[in-house]
Amino acid sequence: MTQFDVLIQNGTIVDGTRAPRFRGDLGIKDGKVVSISRHGLPAAAATRVIDAQGLIVAPGFIDLHTHYDAQIQWDPYCTLSGWHGVTSLVLGNCGFGFAPVAPENRDRMMLSMSRVEAIPFDAMQKGMLWDWVTFPEWLDTLSRIPKGVNVLSYVPIGPVMVWVMGLEEAKRREPTPQELTDMCRLIELGMDAGACGWSVQRLGDGFTSVQRDYDGTPMVTDMISNATCLAFAEVLRKRGEGHIQITQAKEDIREDLAFVEQMAEVADVPVLFNVVSANNYHPRQSKRLLEWAEKAQKKGLKIYLQAVSVGNDLTYTFEDFNLLDGQEDWREVTLGSVDERMQKMQSPERRAALRRDYDVGRMPTATGPVKNFVIKEVIKPEHKCWEGMSLQQLGEAQKRHPIDAMLDLVIAERLQTVIFTPPFNDDVELNREIYQSEYTVPGVSDGGAHTKFLTLGRYTTEFIADFVRDKKILTLEEAHYRLSCLPAKMSGFQDRGVLAEGRPADIVIYDFDELRSTPSEISHDFPGGEWRRVQKAVGYRFIFVNGEVTFQDGVCTGATPGKLLRHGHA
Repeated sequence: MTQFDVLIQNGTIVDGTRAPRFRGDLGIKDGKVVSISRHGLPAAAATRVIDAQGLIVAPGFIDLHTHYDAQIQWDPYCTLSGWHGVTSLVLGNCGFGFAPVAPENRDRMMLSMSRVEAIPFDAMQKGMLWDWVTFPEWLDTLSRIPKGVNVLSYVPIGPVMVWVMGLEEAKRREPTPQELTDMCRLIELGMDAGACGWSVQRLGDGFTSVQRDYDGTPMVTDMISNATCLAFAEVLRKRGEGHIQITQAKEDIREDLAFVEQMAEVADVPVLFNVVSANNYHPRQSKRLLEWAEKAQKKGLKIYLQAVSVGNDLTYTFEDFNLLDGQEDWREVTLGSVDERMQKMQSPERRAALRRDYDVGRMPTATGPVKNFVIKEVIKPEHKCWEGMSLQQLGEAQKRHPIDAMLDLVIAERLQTVIFTPPFNDDVELNREIYQSEYTVPGVSDGGAHTKFLTLGRYTTEFIADFVRDKKILTLEEAHYRLSCLPAKMSGFQDRGVLAEGRPADIVIYDFDELRSTPSEISHDFPGGEWRRVQKAVGYRFIFVNGEVTFQDGVCTGATPGKLLRHGHA
């Protein structure tokens, strides 16, 4: 009988605990790490030997903020995340998901997700199994389907509210005492079945609500009251387990933060607050959140900040872009079909409002200043002269207001003009400050969402390549702690996030000098041939999930060793 199924020799081991790296060997047997040695392990005792000379051997990454709830049903590896070394992830973020959902509400819930998270409706219709109704049944589906990653799930509050109150009622009023009891019971049942906690988005109905429903109205969770949230928090306090993920940004940041503190105190479990990000135009924003989290932790509150660590650039067309929803004038012209959007863009009144917004420098939350929008790619040959110009440059070249110049261009191309918005979260010192805090967790890949605009799932690769290797914001040891160990501890992944004997063998082996993301490209790999933007990874030699190789040199092996981790463990 062999001692190891796989022996990794001569690698530089970074174990995720912040301990100094060391050269050593690592043995895997039956899906677990069974031996780690600085002095060598016998190759003859292994079925397979991997020479990791000159390579980093580290724990697989843990992605806490994804929306792969639909995609995992047709993509077992949850790419982009699976390409970029993620071996475990969490579904059901922001209060959005597909359970519990009554059969007659399935299309409406998919329509909601087609805008709020910009997941293509046709792909969901063709690719989702819908062999469940309740949340425990959804977890049974997750347990059964092939997976190339490990999965946890929140109980998403949105479907719970719709199940009990109905969609329209949940948007317009408070639950009755009986409805609140019923919703708390659904959370209990979800936790009993293996959920890791519950999630919610609370963006209100104001300018901050950048993620809205199919018709442009707020999501049901945006309208949830403090009292209802606190009742849900009490469910976790009584159980003494789980955690809360909350995306909150209403009209008054002071009230927002005070409420999150109150909720953390009532729940007495970790609370993951979304989001903190460097903002080159408003540097005080991240500083304020960091100071708040530090003070909250000193009070004994377990509040953590989910940090956007990769460039927040966007590439999109106005055919289906929705991330201007936080600004009323832009939201109005980006609702509806292509013809409806084009008609609104020609409205003199709407153009006047957009020109005013531009002139006063009103900055949409997700995109940064409108003047910096870039005409990346045009459709018609006669428009080639405008490619590469910012809106400001476009207006100057045409001697017109930039808004009129852009809108006329995209209308002439039936909204197929490709727009690029440059990142505005790349200030090195602001990012350094964010990761000086003990309580920031990198992530917000939004994996599975905004598939035609964003490729944030590359964040793990670029966290190491950009922040460690190129900018030296963190040490490699600190980076792997942040990408694996800290999110595991915070969210309840049992026995994962570090390399240690007896732990599951979720491992990445990569070339530190070569690690990078590939350029953005379009891939028609969703059901029905639907397309998305992707960025793959270079430099990962091997990615292991539960002791099996899922990717070797970027090529998928077809293995699906991932597991549903009820209550954080297999």
